[in-house]
Amino acid sequence: MSEILILGATGKTGRRLVRRLQAAGEKVRPASRSSQVRFDWNDPGTWDETSRGAHAVYLVAPDSPGPVHEFVARAADVRKYVVLSGRGADKLDADFSRSMLDAEEAARNSGAEWTVLRPNNFNQNFDEFVWRDGVMAGLLQLPLGKTPEPFVDVEDIAEVAAEVLTGDGHAGRTYELSGPRGVTFEEAVAIIGRASGRAIRYEEVTPEAYRKQLAAEGWGPEDADGVLAMFAYMSGGHVAEPADGVRQVLGREATSFEEYARRVWS
Repeated sequence: MSEILILGATGKTGRRLVRRLQAAGEKVRPASRSSQVRFDWNDPGTWDETSRGAHAVYLVAPDSPGPVHEFVARAADVRKYVVLSGRGADKLDADFSRSMLDAEEAARNSGAEWTVLRPNNFNQNFDEFVWRDGVMAGLLQLPLGKTPEPFVDVEDIAEVAAEVLTGDGHAGRTYELSGPRGVTFEEAVAIIGRASGRAIRYEEVTPEAYRKQLAAEGWGPEDADGVLAMFAYMSGGHVAEPADGVRQVLGREATSFEEYARRVWS
């Protein structure tokens, strides 16, 4: 049995995908900088051995554009790529979005089958890194007002990725993945508050104030620019409408934010 290579195997989507595939009896090769199978985008010496014999790859883009085309060109055994990108990545001008588009392009030009997954912001951003500190402190401050975001559950993304990696009929498709409805950040923290019994509030801040907050947390100017560009794009409502990619692949409704909050926060 050929192996399925999971890059970013310790990340939010990767570790859940590894568990799903292993539970289904698939032969999986988890790889990351901290996995037993070591993979580092900045160390080409780790690439060949990692990809050798793998017939399918879950491709999570590096932090910045560059090496993914070379990696794909060297991964001669791979017959299928599933690329984790981001909803709106083709409209943003930031390093992380350019890196996602670079990964999409590399897969499309690889000669192998490819499928692209473009999710909205994750539900799990509230409990795993990103916004967790603010939620736990009882005050989440972001430069967003009342524009809704149809947050998507990472468990749904992992289930979609598992189906696409092991199933047929997905070649050449781009799936946009979201939750079933848009939720404002104010609504989101209220839902989490009810599920957890915590007092949590949301406060809109200016982009300038948020930039200072990011700088205090150690973010560099370019990374802060990228995050602020993403929030500005979200504020414009460009990714506020729910997408039906989860239903297209799995034949069921996406997990609601309320379901996520009950499962994780209660």
